[in-house]
Amino acid sequence: MDKREHTLWVEKYRPQTLDEYVGNDLLKQKVSIYLESGDIPHMLLVGPAGTGKTTLAKILGNNTDCDYLYINASSENSVDVMRNKIQDFASTVGFRSFKLIILDEADYLSPNAQAALRNIMETFSKHARFILTCNYAERIISPIQSRCQVFTVVPPSKKDVAVKIALILNTEGVTYSKEDVVTVVTSGYPDIRRVINSTQRQCVDGELKVDTYSMIQNDYKLKVLEHLKNDSKKTAFTNIRQLLADSQVQDYTDLYKLLYDDVDSYAKGHVAQVILTIADSQWQESFAVDKEIHVMALIIEILNEIKEG
Repeated sequence: MDKREHTLWVEKYRPQTLDEYVGNDLLKQKVSIYLESGDIPHMLLVGPAGTGKTTLAKILGNNTDCDYLYINASSENSVDVMRNKIQDFASTVGFRSFKLIILDEADYLSPNAQAALRNIMETFSKHARFILTCNYAERIISPIQSRCQVFTVVPPSKKDVAVKIALILNTEGVTYSKEDVVTVVTSGYPDIRRVINSTQRQCVDGELKVDTYSMIQNDYKLKVLEHLKNDSKKTAFTNIRQLLADSQVQDYTDLYKLLYDDVDSYAKGHVAQVILTIADSQWQESFAVDKEIHVMALIIEILNEIKEG
């Protein structure tokens, strides 16, 4: 695809080949075998939003001898879609080696739709393959998981994402500082799509102009870090408690990762103990009924460790 067709950078610079795909080297090695053989198994790609699951699925679709159908299951998730649109596509005779159906955000499929999908996958497996992407594998029923090769798509390192952003900026002729690139990457990581969109939004007249204060205001994770770094113990407790209440976040996975990644910046002299505290809290989170209360308890433990008074 001609990159000039897109004005949105997230589409303009979406990898079209496996060589352009960033990160997940072991997974890329496995996918390269599928591309060389021209035979793709049923696959389930699991990972956080914006880490390249859909991109990888489309690379497979665009670089093998297949007819493929793309469906966003967050909006097309009914039994009727399974029985009509998908079954009709899978059952018709094609002119290529096989049919490929990409079901993006498959964890939004209803239980009845997943049951119908399971039967379709089994019935047409000789000439139809399915690639499902999802954020949460536990929302996919076991019979579908057992029919798929399950791969976890992990975010590329922050360094790899920063290199990608620098490449985009250089290609677009945008001037920037390394510090601003680091700020943009940190604010959106591990969601690469969000990082790229944020970068484009903050480019003005050929220059990357990062409004650090605005980014912190719009990202609760960065605000948590700022309070841990700069506030007194009591003030940090009050501000972070209010911040978590206002953010209405349901999944704190990214916060755990950021607290670990940036532990040296806010816990100097207490790094080892804080890492142990984060690990213990993350393990216990699966048993917590109210995630916000549990994360706030983690913040209290960290504050007790790194601040006096």
